[in-house]
Amino acid sequence: MKKPGKTANVQKSSGNVFRDLGLSNPNERLAKAQLAHRICEIIAQRNLNQTEAAALMGIDQPKISALKQGRLAGFSVERLFRCLNELGQEVKITIQPARQGAHRGETSILFP
Repeated sequence: MKKPGKTANVQKSSGNVFRDLGLSNPNERLAKAQLAHRICEIIAQRNLNQTEAAALMGIDQPKISALKQGRLAGFSVERLFRCLNELGQEVKITIQPARQGAHRGETSILFP
């Protein structure tokens, strides 16, 4: 129940929670989180257990556990790309000019 006289301090998101939290390398962190999420979706869709998924991706089962828990420090973006490839996914990289007025480009992951 809300207490009278108290107001919540709400701040609009930038679209990247890692940037909002002031963490280092927010674009890379977001990209890795999105890739890991997609890998976990594929594992779930195929009803694979962690041992089966690990064998398909050529990694050990504890890495699958870490991936599913969002512990991504041991994963590079390239390693996550390889995992997706081993799960039968195409990974395409598109490079284009930054939006007009931007001082630098951004990295984003797009899923169909």
